[in-house]
Amino acid sequence: MSFHSIVLAAGRGSRMKRLTDDTPKCLTPLAGRPLLEWQMESLRAAGTENVTVVRGWQAQKLSGAFDTIDNEEWSTSNMVVTLSKASSLLSRSDCVVSYSDIVYHPDHVRALLASPGDIAITYDLDWLELWKSRNEANPLADAETFRQKDGWLEAIGKRPKDLSEVEGQYMGLLRFTPAGWSAVEQFLSSVSAERRNKLDMTTLLSLLLESGAKIAAVPVRGKWCECDTESDLEIYESILETARKEGRTWRHDWR
Repeated sequence: MSFHSIVLAAGRGSRMKRLTDDTPKCLTPLAGRPLLEWQMESLRAAGTENVTVVRGWQAQKLSGAFDTIDNEEWSTSNMVVTLSKASSLLSRSDCVVSYSDIVYHPDHVRALLASPGDIAITYDLDWLELWKSRNEANPLADAETFRQKDGWLEAIGKRPKDLSEVEGQYMGLLRFTPAGWSAVEQFLSSVSAERRNKLDMTTLLSLLLESGAKIAAVPVRGKWCECDTESDLEIYESILETARKEGRTWRHDWR
């Protein structure tokens, strides 16, 4: 299947602290390579025709074997605006959209492409193990509600009260067909510029559901990581090294 890829890399990544003082978050290294390099490898292994990186913070440092689009409003807008900067591409081609702070196995991209939905997202059934490695005392602290039925999303993005409200965890990996993106643009046209600037992706997905949109939910198991903080990187490096020494495989190893 022919598709294009979009990596959303405009944000400051302030939770990485010193690591992103003068560097885009997607250039942060994990397991010996920048996050963006891992993303590019997975997307290309899954068959993408090209990768476009939407830049913002330290944009001049993001160049290479990919196309670029700039979100010059990155400091006053959120991820939905960053995504909208690639509207011309989303309008004419099937697109896989990736957050810039995740790494994932190409099988997850292939599963996403096989989905029947015009809008589709992947979610991890084994999320709890990963979240416990990041915050064993309270893994729900950084989790979001997620509910699906028969492969279609029903709820996402709220703060969960208990584990029963989290059937899986959204990963930051999406797919839009041109028809799916048209539905998003139609919805966004009804939203004020001020509100649109503040929209994060899960809020957008939740609002799309409320408006009657259908969003496919594609289950995966492990083989990905979210790299939100410097601590996340340190934890993953430690787990990978321990697994190597013990001759075993970590469930969330994406390589």
